[in-house]
Amino acid sequence: MIWLIILIASSLLLVGIILRNKLSWSWIKRFSLHLVVAAMALYLLNYSGIVHGFEVPLNPTTIGTVVLLGLPGIILMLGLQHVLF
Repeated sequence: MIWLIILIASSLLLVGIILRNKLSWSWIKRFSLHLVVAAMALYLLNYSGIVHGFEVPLNPTTIGTVVLLGLPGIILMLGLQHVLF
């Protein structure tokens, strides 16, 4: 219970700091745009038929990887899928 209270309190303080700074609004907008573009890229990759036999699931982990790494993130996930399966 103590850890939950600490997590909630620190999350609220972090949100307060982000909302107070004007620089953070541009960061939030840019991150949101990258998130939407990454999800659309994965969706188009899965349903366009460009890469046959591979399907990258749309979940927070794969979208986060594409947001952070971009196109190399997609290639990384396709390579991992090829090696592991």
